[in-house]
This record gives sequence, C-alpha cells and structure tokens, in this order.
Amino acid sequence: MTRVLIIDDEENILKTLSGILKGEGHETVTAATGGDGLARAGEQAIDCVLLDVWLPDIDGLQVLRELKREDPMRPVIMMSGHSTISTAVEATKLGAFTFLEKPL
Repeated sequence: MTRVLIIDDEENILKTLSGILKGEGHETVTAATGGDGLARAGEQAIDCVLLDVWLPDIDGLQVLRELKREDPMRPVIMMSGHSTISTAVEATKLGAFTFLEKPL
C-alpha cells in the first residue's frame, strides 16, 4: 500500500483527494499547512506527496526544498490554482515530479 501525504490549506481539496486515493487502495495522511506537512513527513514513511504551492505558513516551494533535502527520491507532485509558468519551472528544477493546475 502506498502512503500519500497531501498538503493543502483547502479542506475540500484534502477530503476529495484523500477519498479518491483511499478508494484506489492507498493510505493518506493530510496536512493543512507546510509546517504540519513537514512534521508528518518526518514522523512516518511517506511514499509520495501532493503539495499545494500556496500555503498559509510556508511557501510550497520551500516545503518542496525541505522534502527533497530529506528524501531526494520521494516523488512530490505540485498543485496550484494560481501559479505561473515560472513557478512551475522552478518547482520542476527543485525536483518536483510534475506540476498540476487546479482544479484537478
């Protein structure tokens, strides 16, 4: 079973993505802030991360940097509804697996 960490400040996104992934047989862990997401990633084995760019406490790109520093091989998928091409390019350069536009 794959354990997916979802980091997003929008509760409906957390619930929707978590429900879909659980329905596909994955275990999910959720966090509404970058700080909580980093803490959860440090507390347990996480196979993949879905990460929003806009978070209330820490910029999603900074969270990406930290996640990749801790585990360079763990896939991180960035998500945003208000991003620019330059943000997507920077995320990819920092090691994001891919960049998805919201709504997914």
